This record gives sequence, C-alpha cells and structure tokens, in this order.
Amino acid sequence: MDALTKQLCDWLGQLDHRPLPEPVSHEVKRRVLDTIGVAVAGWDGEPCRITREQAQEVQALDGGATVWGTRHRAPAALAAFANGTQARYLDYNDTYLSLEPAHPSDNIPACLAVGEAAGVDGRRVRTAIAAAYEIQCRLCDAAGIREKGWDHVVYGAISVAATAGWLWGLRGEALGHAISLGVVSNIAMRQTRVGQLSHWKGCAFANAARNAIFGADLARRGMIGPADPFTGAMGLFKQVTGPFRIYLPEGEDWAILQTYIKFYPADYCCQSAIEAALCLRQAIPDTAAIARVDVDTFDVAVDITGSEPEKWDPTSRETADHSMPYCVAAALLDAHVSMESFNDRRRADPQLRELIRRVAVHRDPGMNHGYPDGTPTRVRVTLRDGQTLAHEIKYPRGHAGNPMTDEEVREKFVRMTSLRLAVPARARLQEAIWGLETVENLTGLFELMASE
Repeated sequence: MDALTKQLCDWLGQLDHRPLPEPVSHEVKRRVLDTIGVAVAGWDGEPCRITREQAQEVQALDGGATVWGTRHRAPAALAAFANGTQARYLDYNDTYLSLEPAHPSDNIPACLAVGEAAGVDGRRVRTAIAAAYEIQCRLCDAAGIREKGWDHVVYGAISVAATAGWLWGLRGEALGHAISLGVVSNIAMRQTRVGQLSHWKGCAFANAARNAIFGADLARRGMIGPADPFTGAMGLFKQVTGPFRIYLPEGEDWAILQTYIKFYPADYCCQSAIEAALCLRQAIPDTAAIARVDVDTFDVAVDITGSEPEKWDPTSRETADHSMPYCVAAALLDAHVSMESFNDRRRADPQLRELIRRVAVHRDPGMNHGYPDGTPTRVRVTLRDGQTLAHEIKYPRGHAGNPMTDEEVREKFVRMTSLRLAVPARARLQEAIWGLETVENLTGLFELMASE
C-alpha cells in the first residue's frame, strides 16, 4: 500500500469514531437537498431516460438501491449511474474551483446508492458524503489535470471508491484494494468537455462512480487491487498528475464549506458573468440598442466557456450552458436565466443568435489574480449611441464568499420539484433531508421521490 492510499485509509478509519462538526453536517444536508432537487427537475432529460431505462432492466437480488423517481431497486452501481446522470443533467449542481474544477455533489448519488444497498443509516451516509467532498476537493487542490487532457472525474472515481468501500465496512488493506481499483481503472479523457458537448458531459462522473462502486463491491468480496496505484512505476503520479500530497482535516476546516451552490443553471465560470449582465439589464430598456458586449474574465473561464467556435453556435443544451456568449446574451435579452433558457426553442431564437455574435470574451490577466478565491468577471455593454455600461462580479450568489441562505436553498428545491412532486410528498422529502441524521431507512426517503 503506497503512502497516499494509506493516508486515505487511515483518515477514513478515524471517521468511525469522530463526529462531524455541526457546520459540516448542516452543509451536507443543504447539498443533499439541492442535489435531489435538481435531479427531480432533470427527470425528462434524454440521457436521464436512457440511463434510467438501463438500470431498470436489472433487478437487485439482494438489497440494491432505488432508481430515483421509481420504486425499482437495481444494483448499487447501476442506480448510482442513473441517479448521478439525473443530478448532473441540468448543470445546476454545486461546484468547486481550484487547480482542477469539480462538481463535488456528483458524489452524493453514489454515496446514497451504496448507503442504501449497504443498509446503513442517514448519519453514516452524511459522514460519507462529507468525506467524499473532502477527498475529491483536496485532490483538485493538489494537481490540475485538465490541461493535460484528462477529465476531472478521474478524482471522482477515487473519492467514490474510497467512500463506497468505507460504507460497505472495508477498512485497512481491504479498503486500500477498493481505492486501488478506483484509481487504476478509471482514467477519463477531457474530450468529454470540448467542442459541441454531448449527453456524456452529464454522464461522465456518474460513469466514474458506477465503475468505482463496482470495484469497491469486488473488493468487499475479496478482489485484490494493483499495488501502489498512486506511486507505482505506472501509477497515477507517473502517468497523469505528477507527484503530490493532499491535506485531510483533523478539525473544522472541511472542504465542503468552501464549495458553491449554483444560483443559475450554467457552468460555474459563467455565474459571475450572468449576474453582472442581469445587473446591467436593468439600465437597458431596449436590448435592440446593444451594439456589442465584451466579457473580461480569468483564463480558466475563457478556456472552458469562451475559447471555441462552438460556444458561439451551440447546437446542444450541454454546449449552451457551457457557453459564456450564450449565457450573457440570454441574460441580457430575457432579464433572467433559468432552465428554459437552454431548451431547443430558446437556442434557436434568431434574436438570441444574433446577439451572441456580438459578444466577445477576453482574457484579463488582472482577473487571474482573483481566481480561484473568486470568479472575477466584468461585462461591458456598448450601446449604439456610444454609451458604455459595465459591471463586475467576483463572488456570485451561492459562492462560498457570498453563500445562499437556507431559505434560498429551500426555494430552489421547491422550484425544481414542483412539476413532479405533490406538495405533501415534497414537504416530507424536504423534512427527511433536513433530518438526515435521524433517517434509519434510506429506501423510505427515496420512495418520496417516486411520482407513480
């Protein structure tokens, strides 16, 4: 067992005897509420239908986990794949930005699926979710892999493998094998997130989680994983990241407290730009008066949302919600950005298309100094009469530097679930999530999500 694998195993073992700090516990429940809310709203998405149908073809013979929105129980790995795709589809789940960006709430469907299959209670799943956030975010702090062509879900496979093994009761060497199988077998390419984005953008982490859970399940049955997955001659450090160390907390400074809930259903690098554009929109009574729009932002935002021609001609929802020109133009035209901003009808609107062509995205070296502490972005609108309006945002609503209140998180959950869940079921589901540590049977919680 190499040093990093041992560090992860030892730290997870300590969680058996160490309670979560109260702020961490509360934040976990906020993230579960937010993640389940956006998953319910994503039910009708095409990749959600596909993965759900696949999961429903397999019935768990012993235990298993609920496929959200149904009463079917599939093997944990397949349920996590379907549920994770549903939670990610709208690009409305939370974010962490560091050397490597991530959506750490992607871990939640995986932890809930394994927790249900393992028969553990809500208190234990709550701890696993906090641990999964911690592992993935600290890996993101340690080494960036995006510029080398690898996808951030590589780190998610590690966080899910570790916490899935822990939830299944693996400790020491057995847990090390689960982690090893998660590391060595799941190196994903960044091609998922370049050019015109496909359904797979929302499935990639769910797939990594599926594979990690599959490996952890094998480890609990006695499967031996490769030795030294991080430091070996052909291990992660050598092949992907270079050597690094990670920090894992002993006290109050858990990574989940530094992650961000999304206020708008778009890539996080666009959040500040959307908010700035909405502020400017109040001073623009007639959008026909807009001559051009300039967005000044940090390098990572340009790389992800404003460096490819496809971002000015998005043909899929997935490309549109990762397009800085699209998000800013939609905010200026509609004076809001919502899930409907990215549907087929809105993407095809000629007025929106025409304004997108007038949006330019610029690298501003000064903005790089404010990232990743914030996501500094300036939007400048030049009107046809020559007047220029500008607004800059560093900490958009929902950022750790400008967090959403509990009431705002509740309001988002109600918006996301109102079309599929009746008021009584929605109220009971919300109550159960806020009291997650008292939930003894996770299946009962998920039955509240079933619309049939």
